[in-house]
Amino acid sequence: MKTLLFTGASGFLGQNIMPALLMQYDKVATLGRNSVNDIQADLSADVPILPQRFSTVLHAAGLAHTIPSDERERQRFFDVNVGGTHNLCLALEKSGVPDCFIYISSVAVYGCDEGTMIDENHPLNGHTPYALSKIKAEKYLDKWCTDHGVTLTILRPALIVGKKAPGNLGAMTRAIRKGFYINISGGKARKSMLMADDIARILPLAEKRGGIYNLCDSSHPSFSDISALISRQMNKCKPLSVPHILSKLMAWCGDISGGKLPIDSRRLAKMTATLTFSNLKATQELGWQPLDVLTHFKP
Repeated sequence: MKTLLFTGASGFLGQNIMPALLMQYDKVATLGRNSVNDIQADLSADVPILPQRFSTVLHAAGLAHTIPSDERERQRFFDVNVGGTHNLCLALEKSGVPDCFIYISSVAVYGCDEGTMIDENHPLNGHTPYALSKIKAEKYLDKWCTDHGVTLTILRPALIVGKKAPGNLGAMTRAIRKGFYINISGGKARKSMLMADDIARILPLAEKRGGIYNLCDSSHPSFSDISALISRQMNKCKPLSVPHILSKLMAWCGDISGGKLPIDSRRLAKMTATLTFSNLKATQELGWQPLDVLTHFKP
């Protein structure tokens, strides 16, 4: 009997992949802080009591990208992403360790703001609290799974897209809906993205083999590509583009405003830099074929 313990199921990823998981496993139990979960627990503070042993664990719960404003908020990343992983493993030791543990990490561990086709051999240079907490959690799980004879799969997705996408893609969608979105310098910068559905699709391939895998589609859409797609689907005009010289002037104004404007030099550099990751290891070793974002994404 295939049983799955899924942490973080009530979040964006869980909402997109739960239907597929229910078809793949005989039983799926969810664990999280709110009452919609089968097991209600705050992993950052508690060691939950699990009702049974699960054959597979999918650990997606965690604190995602935010910019901490003080040391307390910075520490929260480690409490949730590292401490929460530790408490989950303590709970598994009591209920029975799984056959395989699948951890949702992030390409943020590489610490890259630009680059092309970055693969799993790249040094883990992430320096933000988010990236550092993910690196520490990966290292903890590597040792724990080795000590307990558990097959560990670490998935490092790029920007995950799907229904009700949060973060920058959600902001782009809302801006296009209101007619406020503009591309910078033609929107030529390319970014690796991943359909959320692909997390569910890769699990049967990855859970027995184990390993570390970047996850993204193979087209690596540009900002222009993705904004044009969203505009067509919403019956909106294609977004205008701001010339690079004007965007640099806007960023300079943002620099001297002390963060009061939505763009500054740091944000401009990220928006105009190509950042793509290689999915070659996952496609070759697992036989996984990712969904094309420009074909399948619907906001």
